[in-house]
Amino acid sequence: MFDPVIAPSGTLLGLLQRGRGDGTLHALTAPRAEALAALNQCVLRDPRHDWQVENRSLYYARLYLDLNGELDAIEAHLFDSEDVLDTEESRTGLALAVLGHLASYGRRDALDLLRRYAAQGSNWAWALDELALRDDDAGLRALAAPVLARFGTDPEGEAELACAVRDAFEPRPWRLWAEDPRESIATRVRAAQETGCFDRWQRQMRPTGPRPGWSVRAVFEWAQQGMERGAALHVPAARCLAAVAGPEDRPEILQAARGGIVGARCTALRYLAESNDPDALDLIEAAVADGTTVVVEAAVDSFERMRSVAAVDRARRWAQRPDELGTAAGRMLACRGGVQDRDLVLGALREAVRGEGPDAPTLWTLVDGTGRLGIACAAPVLRHIYRETASSHLRGRAARALAATDPSFATGFAVECLWDCEETTRELAARHAETGDARVVERLRRLAADPAEEAEVQTAVRSRFGPDAALG
Repeated sequence: MFDPVIAPSGTLLGLLQRGRGDGTLHALTAPRAEALAALNQCVLRDPRHDWQVENRSLYYARLYLDLNGELDAIEAHLFDSEDVLDTEESRTGLALAVLGHLASYGRRDALDLLRRYAAQGSNWAWALDELALRDDDAGLRALAAPVLARFGTDPEGEAELACAVRDAFEPRPWRLWAEDPRESIATRVRAAQETGCFDRWQRQMRPTGPRPGWSVRAVFEWAQQGMERGAALHVPAARCLAAVAGPEDRPEILQAARGGIVGARCTALRYLAESNDPDALDLIEAAVADGTTVVVEAAVDSFERMRSVAAVDRARRWAQRPDELGTAAGRMLACRGGVQDRDLVLGALREAVRGEGPDAPTLWTLVDGTGRLGIACAAPVLRHIYRETASSHLRGRAARALAATDPSFATGFAVECLWDCEETTRELAARHAETGDARVVERLRRLAADPAEEAEVQTAVRSRFGPDAALG
């Protein structure tokens, strides 16, 4: 999937793309046509920083409900001719998930669209999973014939059907179809279920990888073979070393860490770091200085996973370095440093924002560390990250850090966070938002009564009202 173009954070479209609570609040006061146009653009051109983990579907579905929005644009998108040419889940997944939530809220037009797309669309499996959670048995049984018609009756088609049944995220439709009164349907589905079970058993009986009795050299060779295939195996290989290596093997492992072939060097560095070997830190520093890109990445990652006092002390020395190791040292101090490291963590946070912007991957750890260490003077930087990042997960982390560092959080960002797209951010807001604001009380009541809301959010809401409070 191509990287989405994110509008400026001060625009309605930019707010909605980011999933910010202010996006909903602004959309509800904007002209309805303008709000719906921005909402449709978000749903049809998925704006998520990471579409597989970030939440937007419930956020957008709720806004469709509030705006009483029509689904014509979603329908046109799903059944466009491009659906045949571009079968990637990322093209239609968000739209289908939004329809799923709308169906759970009782929107019959959304349910009908899901049924139709499950019968005709390329991303039918996603639509079927949404229906498995929301549709009745009769609706699902009606889809058995069109779904099975996608698979030929030759051996290749039956094998594809078996894979589809085996890999289904929601098994309910297939279980229903296995008991279908139409023998032609039930027989095919039951056969596919049996084949899928047999495939899983066969994979379990054919394990690949290390065997008992392997030597250190054999583990290094296995790691290198993976590297040559484009599969980084140095992490599991390091675990294998922990099982097979003895004190007499340390010279060979140290030699590999100093200058072995790529797979062996990455494996040795990881093993030495995890075992807190006294030479590990020096070897990591040397690998960053003269290693290939892959070796440098493995060395830095191995360093960040170290838990020893010596590693934290070395991080204090390395934090000012202008390279990957310096950046990793800042993250280590954010995770495991003490109050004496506040200035170093704050400096790393500011440098990351200046050098890489509000979406820098290193910010996730630094933002968490800023909150953990209670660096109050970092609040302006955290507010900037909160407003500008395209990642709703990073924004949620910034909100959590602001709750720990910014006295104005409860009356400021916490209020808009009640409408945020991420449930963890809504939960945080439910615990902190100042109830003197009438909007907060009304929103808390609505979240408590919404059957689609996450249980953790509703628990946080109820904790604010008390056990005897009336939320209705």
